[in-house]
Amino acid sequence: MKNKITNPLISIIMNCHNGEKYLKKSLKSIFSQTYKNWELIFWDNCSTDNSMKIIKSYQLKDKRIKYFKHYSFTKLYQARNLALKKTNGDYVSFLDTDDWWHNERLMKQVEVLRKNNEIKFIYSKYLTYNQTKKKLFNNFKSRLESGFVTKKLLKKYLVGIVTVLIKKDLLEKNQFNEEYNIIGDFDLFMNLSLKIKFYAIQQPLAYYRLHSENYSNLNLKEYISELKYWIKNNKKKYEKIDISLIYPWLKLKKLQIESFFAFR
Repeated sequence: MKNKITNPLISIIMNCHNGEKYLKKSLKSIFSQTYKNWELIFWDNCSTDNSMKIIKSYQLKDKRIKYFKHYSFTKLYQARNLALKKTNGDYVSFLDTDDWWHNERLMKQVEVLRKNNEIKFIYSKYLTYNQTKKKLFNNFKSRLESGFVTKKLLKKYLVGIVTVLIKKDLLEKNQFNEEYNIIGDFDLFMNLSLKIKFYAIQQPLAYYRLHSENYSNLNLKEYISELKYWIKNNKKKYEKIDISLIYPWLKLKKLQIESFFAFR
């Protein structure tokens, strides 16, 4: 039991569909972690590029990599739910093939758990890398919130899945809603915020790559449509909280996406 608290196994889920372009950098950031007790669940979602060849070359050198190829293409959140079933860890993290981590990302979060193993959800700030401009941007001007943060998140949602470390049993009881294509993580984390306290690390521990092939960038109308659908269907669940808080955020988010995500 002591070993689980001080040195928990962390399962990293990486969903890949033709992700070879940036895959090596993402993988390098995992192997560069100062915390070593992890496993990588690599979920090959019917890739037709060289992704399998790349990950297999790494797997030959590191037995912590577990490779799975699904027989048919699935949507992102179904893929994540399926990959979760293959995990053996006490905690779960997510890394997409175009993003990467600070080398102390896992260690910083495990240090939090070592001080308080009651914590089930940790997130942090992250930096955005604009692939076109080749520049890093810090979009976090204020502190992240810890504790019961639902109202804060409705007003300004700042949880990046690339930074999240979550207790596995919590994920098993509360899986991603597969009807969403873009906001499945937002939906899940908002629901969890009603039940548990979040813990925030103020240091940027991950890098989100913004590029022309981001699904949310290519499907802005779907993104906004899903958010509006979420609001409509969650009013009762959040009735004790002013759900209208998200409306100005939604409008602002739309403007931010249209301007910041514009590629020429």
